[in-house]
Amino acid sequence: MSLSKFSLEGRVALVTGAGGVLGMGRATALAFAEAGADVAVTDLIVKADNWDLEGTAEEVRKLGRRSLAIQADLTKRNDVGHLIQRTVKELGTVDILANVAGVPSSSAFMEMTPELWEKGLDVNLTSVLLCCQAAGKVMMEQRRGSIINWSSSAAYQMGVLSVYGIAKIGIRHLTGWVARDLGPYNVRCNAVAPGLIATDFGFVGVDGSVNDDGRPHPRAGGADRVNTIPLGRMGDASDVADVAVFLASDASRYITGVTIPVGGGVTMI
Repeated sequence: MSLSKFSLEGRVALVTGAGGVLGMGRATALAFAEAGADVAVTDLIVKADNWDLEGTAEEVRKLGRRSLAIQADLTKRNDVGHLIQRTVKELGTVDILANVAGVPSSSAFMEMTPELWEKGLDVNLTSVLLCCQAAGKVMMEQRRGSIINWSSSAAYQMGVLSVYGIAKIGIRHLTGWVARDLGPYNVRCNAVAPGLIATDFGFVGVDGSVNDDGRPHPRAGGADRVNTIPLGRMGDASDVADVAVFLASDASRYITGVTIPVGGGVTMI
């Protein structure tokens, strides 16, 4: 096997949710760039504490790749259309789409309001549909492409994280739907399902310190959950980004419609 099959040289990737400084979106954008791709990045938040969308684009450029940062509300079809059009205009096409963007959304069942329900599904599920449709059109025309969606280990655990978990179950089914309908156009669609990942945002999160091995340490209360993971540690963003590179590359050329858990074995629990 040639390792060149893992190369993304000459390809253009679009990564959503890429503004978080410690997030999986930024890690994925940089991993794609390291593998050879030019990368467009997008987020609703452009600049805030621990949030720097243009900073992600600049890190991509430091790796010798072209990049652009585009602010967009992915729950709005017009914003998504503009995002795809600008990426194609400035970078040439869209070969790879990584749908990383999402927000925590959880409450007790009897306290769930229609507003929380709609926001959770809009951001975590409907936005992915809109991005798959817009980028999928470009990929169908060029008869090649790879879409990677972000599900979650919550999709394997009934009743976990309420509307967030429901949306992430939906991502698994949406991934299969896209894979079936776009497969004849040589467009693949797969998903990753992260477990407990050390980011600046999430249900466990990090406290800013590191363990002896250099990995981020969970906030107070998170350690008990980490102790249930068979591999014995919380993941970091690069653990997920590396799987995304595999799914974007020709090394996974005969894989479509699957969701790969990336959680140290947490989905076995």
